Amino acid sequence: MVRGALEGAAVKKLGLVVNPVAGVGGRVGLKGSDGPEVLRRALELGAVRDAPRRARLALERLARVREHIEIITWPVEMGEDEARAAGFEPSVLGSFSDRRSYVLCEAERTGGERPHIACEDFVQTTAADTEQAAHELLDAGVDLILFAGGDGTARNICDAVGQRVPVIGVPAGVKIHSAVYATTPAAAGDVAALFLHERPAAVRLREGEVMDIDEEAFRENRVSANLYGYLSVPYARGLTQSAKAGGVAGEERALNDVATEVIRDMSPGALYILGPGTTTRTIMTRLGLDKTLLGVDAVRDGALVGKDVTEGDLLRLLETHFEAHVVVTVIGGQGHILGRGNQQISPAVIRRVGTAGIIVIATQTKLLSLEGRPLLVDSGDPALDAELRGYAKVVTGLGERTMYKVGV
Repeated sequence: MVRGALEGAAVKKLGLVVNPVAGVGGRVGLKGSDGPEVLRRALELGAVRDAPRRARLALERLARVREHIEIITWPVEMGEDEARAAGFEPSVLGSFSDRRSYVLCEAERTGGERPHIACEDFVQTTAADTEQAAHELLDAGVDLILFAGGDGTARNICDAVGQRVPVIGVPAGVKIHSAVYATTPAAAGDVAALFLHERPAAVRLREGEVMDIDEEAFRENRVSANLYGYLSVPYARGLTQSAKAGGVAGEERALNDVATEVIRDMSPGALYILGPGTTTRTIMTRLGLDKTLLGVDAVRDGALVGKDVTEGDLLRLLETHFEAHVVVTVIGGQGHILGRGNQQISPAVIRRVGTAGIIVIATQTKLLSLEGRPLLVDSGDPALDAELRGYAKVVTGLGERTMYKVGV
């Protein structure tokens, strides 16, 4: 049953779907959130749900066009709660099936009828819930679907609606390889506002690839990515991200030059936190160490002091190190340096290290592939992202630094 529908021919309908468990495995190093056991493990390690907050950030950007849009969504944590928190009175569709279960951490079993995690009920939504919500939004005639999640959520949306309605994603997962997302949660709100009311003629629709990877292979340091389909995505330059691009053949010498430069500048006794990627792996290889290709490692004085670490591991290491640095590389084709696949390097970690301690590395070829677009940060802390805006020195070779713009 639909409640609170608005009237008026000028009002556009925005469908909203939130996957509340998207991204919970990121900061605790689980490299994904698919499946109840992974979700249970993430919560036992202290993970928190961040997708709802990211959805709110997007919705808050829509406040300026509040009178021109009607939000249609699903109950409670799948959209209703976040819409109301952002000041909207949404129309609410659907209901959850009996299949939904309460996630239970063994350490916090209460013995009651409803298990608790951190003193609150935590209801596990499923892929079927996401697909059903998208189906019902399509049937309700929405003009655009805004969803918060990761690549798995994008697959669910694609399975449900295909290219029958435009879709824009709020990046909230661990894996964001698909080209169906805005660059940040705030950018997702801006895209929706432009498309639905402010300048619809200035926002063109394009086919966005829906990519996803095998999480089990991902946790074993193997990337097995597949193209699952396409969504129709509103594209606004600087606001909508591109698909992740792979490496370029013949880059070995350039990568070695970057690695040599970073190693040459390493300070004795300092902690170096190395994010995921083949560029950072080259540094570890030159040090004679094994790199967790898709995880975060820590070294000091050429020795491994933390392998495939979590946010908590990093914070503990930082307690005993006066000087520390974070080494991150650029995601090819997208430009992200923080907030994509390296959520373990959280705002709390970055603030302990200090923004001056961030070392960005990339080959000139990778920078050129951005075609002038800025580097991007989406740490989860808008205030920190604003501090990082400006220009960064990117290590691009032996004795080489390139000043490159950083946006959000």
